Amino acid sequence: MDMDKNKITAISVSAVVILGIVAGYFYWKNKQAQQPTAPSIQSAVDAANSVTDSATQGVIPSIGEAANPLTNKPDISPTSKTNPFDSVKTNPFQ
Repeated sequence: MDMDKNKITAISVSAVVILGIVAGYFYWKNKQAQQPTAPSIQSAVDAANSVTDSATQGVIPSIGEAANPLTNKPDISPTSKTNPFDSVKTNPFQ
C-alpha cells in the first residue's frame, strides 16, 4: 500500500510538471506574438505628432512686431543726453 501511494504521488507530480511546461510554452509563444515591433511604435509616434499639429493649428497667434509693446518706446536714458559735445566734429582741446 505504501508503494501505491508513492507511485500515485510520482505520477501526479510528473503530470503537473508536464502540464506546467506545456502551459508555459504556450504562454511564452503568445507573449512573443503580442510584442510590438519598431515600425508600429514609429507609426504611433507619427500619429501623435499629426494629432498635435492639427490640434495646435490656428490656436497660437502669429508673433510679429505688433506683439512687442516696446517697439516705439521713448528715449528716457539720462546717459544719451550727458555729452554736450556730440554735435562737435573736431576735438576742442587740440
